[in-house]
Amino acid sequence: MNMRTKWPVLPVVAGLSAGLLTGCGSESGGSGGSGSDVVMGMTDDVLATDPASGYDPGSWLLFNNVFQSLLSFPKGGTEPEPEAARECGFTDTQAKVYRCTLRDGLKFSNGDDLTSQDVKFSFDRMMKIDDDAGPAIMFPMLDKVEAPNAKTVVFRLKVSDATFPSKIASGAGSIVNRREYSADGLREDGKAVGSGPYKLESFSKDEAVFTVNENYKGSAETQNDGVTLKLFHGDQAGLKKAILDGRVDVAYRGLAAEDVAEIEADTTGSQEIDVVEGSSAEVQHMVFNMEDPVAGKAGVRKAIAHLLDRDALIKEVYENTATPLYSIIPAGITGHNTAFFDTYGARPSRAKAEAALLEDGITDKVKLTLWSTPTRYGPSTDQEFRAIAKQLNASGLFDATVKSVAYDKYEKDVEAGKYGVYVKGWVPDYPDPDNFTAPFFGEGNVLGNNYTNGTVTGQLIPGTAAQSDRASTEPQYGELQDIVADEVPIIPIWQAKQYAVVRDSVYGLENCLDASTVFRFWEISKD
Repeated sequence: MNMRTKWPVLPVVAGLSAGLLTGCGSESGGSGGSGSDVVMGMTDDVLATDPASGYDPGSWLLFNNVFQSLLSFPKGGTEPEPEAARECGFTDTQAKVYRCTLRDGLKFSNGDDLTSQDVKFSFDRMMKIDDDAGPAIMFPMLDKVEAPNAKTVVFRLKVSDATFPSKIASGAGSIVNRREYSADGLREDGKAVGSGPYKLESFSKDEAVFTVNENYKGSAETQNDGVTLKLFHGDQAGLKKAILDGRVDVAYRGLAAEDVAEIEADTTGSQEIDVVEGSSAEVQHMVFNMEDPVAGKAGVRKAIAHLLDRDALIKEVYENTATPLYSIIPAGITGHNTAFFDTYGARPSRAKAEAALLEDGITDKVKLTLWSTPTRYGPSTDQEFRAIAKQLNASGLFDATVKSVAYDKYEKDVEAGKYGVYVKGWVPDYPDPDNFTAPFFGEGNVLGNNYTNGTVTGQLIPGTAAQSDRASTEPQYGELQDIVADEVPIIPIWQAKQYAVVRDSVYGLENCLDASTVFRFWEISKD
């Protein structure tokens, strides 16, 4: 498995029962919104306009608004509902055959009809191209896609996967026009032809312009006449100034924690802007290389778990714009427990940390380097790791330092096993516990930390993947989280809150910020 670019910088799940079709979604056209054009700014880049390549938050924001998937996540919901499809469902009890029937009258933005052949083409193309920065990695279970007639699509899976509906409801399920895209290579002209609520009118380094797609047929009802997305390329100060000056109506993904806290604290109303808070399943972890001569010792990892003060860290570094995380599955996602809280407590304990070291025969001060990267996992990551090093050193048990390197070098060094302790963040592809576990463990996992556990990879992950009733997986996911807390290949640190800062004349942002990570342009209106 390749390293995913969806590691950030960004909740009860109910699965589809085997043989049960999802209901018929309401249908609306793309006749245009009743509001004005909206100008939005973010610090993330849009790395791709071709769904076979993009696997980052900025690109998926574009995909979710320009392209349709067969299913989609409704606002505030985590169970997929029909979108380009009229209905979908597993046709067998093993969750290995998934059939969808398309809506009537589907067209791409250029007027071409959308048929099952386009759906088949989109998946076949994505899998064939298998781009290193693309979402094909999400579909190792996919055997073949069939289009027996113009309205029917059948997915045949190699193994049972009850989470398949959630995967195709994500940006990875974007449907492209087979007449407009090569089957063998990526589109590189910066254009996009989809069937979603919006058309990509133009795309440049600093700006993407979206207009309402008049040919759209689906469940979204556009509340504006278009969206202009300004790209600030990591410039937090520039984005803040733009929202304060009124040059953008919405600031999303990228304001510094202290800026959000400052704006929230202003009760005078003089700035004419508001902070909208939503739920998020974005998480951050400290990762241990299990083959490292220092971090590979269980006593060292458990001592760190006993010393980490998440509350102080979040207050000091993140201005309370995140919450402490005590397990690998975040709060709001099916199966979440508090395994690390139960095992190590919420308050630091020097005595327990020292006992963990002594049990592993460690009596000297532990010399340790914490590795960070300043851009990929949030602008405060370096500060966060320096704060953790300070906590460890204050115990007198560690001599910890922090080193920060550029992201391209960082990823190569992690893959080469050069770091003992390092940071990883995760923005989910879909809001299911599978997406917080399956990518992290087993051969070729995204953590790159040489951790293996036969129970996790041989029993718990495949066992849960086969269960269509996602609520019934809670005992297995509880066992998995307990194993991780006991063996400590990673330590969960925080779970993000999601924020947007908006001008007083803009509405609907509360419908854009939820655990699905889908930012819905069509929900935004402006006076």
